[in-house]
Amino acid sequence: MNLNQVTVPSKNVENSITFYQQLGLRLIVKALPHYARFEVLEGDSTLSIHEVDEIVKGEGVVIYFERKDIDSYTEKLEKEGIKFDELPKDKPWLWREAKLKDPDGNRLIIYFAGDNRKNPPWRIKES
Repeated sequence: MNLNQVTVPSKNVENSITFYQQLGLRLIVKALPHYARFEVLEGDSTLSIHEVDEIVKGEGVVIYFERKDIDSYTEKLEKEGIKFDELPKDKPWLWREAKLKDPDGNRLIIYFAGDNRKNPPWRIKES
């Protein structure tokens, strides 16, 4: 099975297009005001934005984007005006993560985990 796409809600798809392009995603479908889709430049997944009347309250979905150059990448985005809730920080689960929200409050984590993404020391051993 391959993960095709993740879709996030937005009250203003056009604002979200600007934000996700600033993160480096490539816009491939622009059906304003209701929908947009982006290619993620590494791998084969896409991210889409769809218009909603209201954003659901609560935790919701968290989207993770992996970057090897997390520190320089987040520094570049900060200089471009992107605000982070947390700058890159080493986590006990052996990932380095930065946290932010898109214009609609959807939570994003830019991280680098390397081999620990799928093979942490506590991974369940196949029998």
